[in-house]
Amino acid sequence: MWTVILTLIFIGLIMVLLEILVIPGGGLAGVIGFALMVIGVFLAYSREGAMAGHMALAGTVIVNAAALALALRSKTWDRVMLKKNVDSKVNTIDENSVKVGDVGKTISRCAPTGKAVFNDQFFEVQSRSEFIDEEQFVEVLKIEKNKIFVKLKNS
Repeated sequence: MWTVILTLIFIGLIMVLLEILVIPGGGLAGVIGFALMVIGVFLAYSREGAMAGHMALAGTVIVNAAALALALRSKTWDRVMLKKNVDSKVNTIDENSVKVGDVGKTISRCAPTGKAVFNDQFFEVQSRSEFIDEEQFVEVLKIEKNKIFVKLKNS
């Protein structure tokens, strides 16, 4: 019977830790994990007696606290954390590189956001309302901060 009790408590602990550390929102895994631990402790009380139940309860609380403390330590996450710094930047637009009225060519489909080439430079662009296929000529309508709005160039 101890195998069943310890298995229930262990699976419950794993599910609670997954809920806290991995699974976003919800709470179903945490509730199920907590319920499994409660059932395990209840079985220890009902099948093995009060002393065994007290030991199972104390052990469950201590193991849960220790596992949570270990999982939340920053050194634990240093081993699995990505160590690369992101050095890219948002679409910065030099005022001299593209201007309102410039004509360029899309290199990806604008649905409504895509990429286009203006004056041999690549930019992320947005169409106002229409979808624009790749390899189409587009004209710059407006430039707002880091966004370039384009429309399909009429032939």
